[in-house]
Amino acid sequence: TMMVKIGEKTAIIRCENLSLGYGKEIVLKNVFLEIPQGIFLPFIGPNGAGKTTLLRGILGLLKPKKGYIHTPFRYKPAGYVSQQKSIDPLFPLTVREIVMMGFYPRLGWWKRPSKTDKKTLDEALEELKLTKYAHKNYRDLSGGTKQKTLIARALISGAEVFILDEPTSELDDLSQKEVLDHLLRFVLEQKKTVLIAHHGLDDLSLHASCVCIVNHGKVRIINADEVKRSISSEIK
Repeated sequence: TMMVKIGEKTAIIRCENLSLGYGKEIVLKNVFLEIPQGIFLPFIGPNGAGKTTLLRGILGLLKPKKGYIHTPFRYKPAGYVSQQKSIDPLFPLTVREIVMMGFYPRLGWWKRPSKTDKKTLDEALEELKLTKYAHKNYRDLSGGTKQKTLIARALISGAEVFILDEPTSELDDLSQKEVLDHLLRFVLEQKKTVLIAHHGLDDLSLHASCVCIVNHGKVRIINADEVKRSISSEIK
């Protein structure tokens, strides 16, 4: 089985001797990585270092050139928020309708959301300060509000693992804080696992006990306090 003990925690994702890339180009090489369940794990490193590539590999969107990735996503898909600045649907949808799509992996297209589902949805809108936009057309919103809508959609999916690629780059400081607080609560209260790519050293590492550094094709998890000491000079 893929469950391995890491200290007190169980590994939910494991990469063994993993190489990833596009065409002939190898971006990451010989990666060994064990990600414990129930942690908030920022992926940090310079732009172009391979953070997105690694997350795409973990999600199964990119096939390994070599090695293996073990994840639970065949049974329970990840809640994914991509880096895409805006996903403009071809037909007009409200914020509420887009967030509601988070239920589809579980409900299918035909089952109606239950009362509890609707409550979960309203709470997510409330948490991320989206209630006042609930019936507004997604296409007419600012980049930041669109991004929060996509985050809310992932958060209500019932996933065990959330993977977010630069999810707050469009957001102002206050919105950024709301999103991060919400994700942290998910980890602490519901034992969810959150993998979040971020460029540079941000206040993210203050929230995390460890971070995953992706730099020059190498990947390693280190304690967050070590990061503050050793990496501040290395990663800008």
